[in-house]
Amino acid sequence: MTVDERHGPTDIDEVLTTTRAVRKRLDLTRPVERVVIERCIDLALQAPNGSNQQRWRWIVVDDADVRRKLVDIYAAAMIDYINRPRRSTAPAATAAAPSPAMQRMTESVMWLREHFHEVPVLVVPAIAGRTDDAPVFEQASRWGSIIPAIWSFMLALRSRGLGSAWTTLHLLREREAADLLGIPHDQYMQAGLFPVAYTRGTAFKRAARQPAKQVTGWNTFPLNPNPAAGG
Repeated sequence: MTVDERHGPTDIDEVLTTTRAVRKRLDLTRPVERVVIERCIDLALQAPNGSNQQRWRWIVVDDADVRRKLVDIYAAAMIDYINRPRRSTAPAATAAAPSPAMQRMTESVMWLREHFHEVPVLVVPAIAGRTDDAPVFEQASRWGSIIPAIWSFMLALRSRGLGSAWTTLHLLREREAADLLGIPHDQYMQAGLFPVAYTRGTAFKRAARQPAKQVTGWNTFPLNPNPAAGG
């Protein structure tokens, strides 16, 4: 058996519907072979991108010292986020209690925060060209040239028994991460920080989502009867 042989689902519908943000089920004890990461990136690079310019770069971090420093940046950014000024002036007593799903997600995020340094591989995709204060057209064009590739990367991981989660908190300290990883900050934007590991088990469920008819409009903007549910 080669290290690149599939260990996860191969049916495309199952891969698409069961690729979750994985945190607690990441196997922190099993090494991830470089050839597997490279194969998944090879597949990701088949994604469509603006004018086929292929202006992406992928930084894969498997050195323990660099991982630790990158996770320290993430942790500091999380503190920045938690301590950020709040705009709401509503009394705390009137705030709605978090839903069970939100509580589970928060617990999962905090678990990853505590174990991030143990994840065997961290991946930072970057795209050339900054969109700071750019018009929506330029923003959509730039991000549309990296997001499809990242999703393909996550699907390729899933089909091989690995998992990840799209985290962005470290971007509150993007310049620090750029300096650590040698990214030309004035030329490239980081799209996220992805923990990558084999998963403990490969069976994942479909997520609860709104039906397509509730969020889809034919020839006009859809009117969502329950905006609070999203959409």
